Amino acid sequence: MKDARHHLGSLLMRESLVDKGVVAGTDGGATVRMLPDVSVVKIGASSIIDKGSAVVSPVVEALGRALSRDRLIISTGGGARTRHVLSIGIDLGLPTGVLAQLAMADSLGNAHILGTLLAPFGVVAIPPEMFGHLLPLFVRAVPGVIWSGEPPYSLWEHPPEEGRIPPHRTDTGTYLVGECFGCKQVILVKDVDGLYERDPKRHQGAARIAEIGARELARRDLETLPFDRALLGLLQRARLVDRFQIVSGLIPGHLEAALRGERPGSVVYRD
Repeated sequence: MKDARHHLGSLLMRESLVDKGVVAGTDGGATVRMLPDVSVVKIGASSIIDKGSAVVSPVVEALGRALSRDRLIISTGGGARTRHVLSIGIDLGLPTGVLAQLAMADSLGNAHILGTLLAPFGVVAIPPEMFGHLLPLFVRAVPGVIWSGEPPYSLWEHPPEEGRIPPHRTDTGTYLVGECFGCKQVILVKDVDGLYERDPKRHQGAARIAEIGARELARRDLETLPFDRALLGLLQRARLVDRFQIVSGLIPGHLEAALRGERPGSVVYRD
């Protein structure tokens, strides 16, 4: 008897999702950019917020001016409080997933602090549980939103290659939002004016790197970086946002110049 049932055609219906050939076959075609006109800005916690009003206030004013022209997704980290919690957790023998979950609370606190300062400019703080689902709604309703920056791996955080510190922190979460939503650009605001071959705070005269590929930077294996090292691997697999820029929040005009498409800091790109 002829089968009269209706079958749905699907590339993956009878295939294994771990088969290399099948996985490679899903890489064609365009990927939708959900928020192509929105910039993602990470305000460093230990590098900016922890330094107090003298440093934070000019950054808030710069963001306020930018919000009159640009739509922004703003994030921040936990800074000194997260470092303190991680130190206690590691001393107690807590696993990486629990450390990641604890760090989320400190980042959220700083997001509320910065969100309060930016409230006069129309910025809204979004709780983590509704951030992804309602993000397009909020960025169309207000000029800017702010969130904690932590990727929600929590207990499912990936074990690091070395040590127990969670490898995916707020720089990573910020970039992943830009990549997922196909945003215009990702800018990391720190207390240094870019990437250096050695820590410029400890090595006077360290050479600045204006731009470099993620693969090349990983090969150099520098002693320290001003961002999460996990970003190097993610950037090599980028589809929509193939670069990010590191700028100084201590130098007037750098953030606004970066939002205009200029390069006052250092650019790391997919190579």
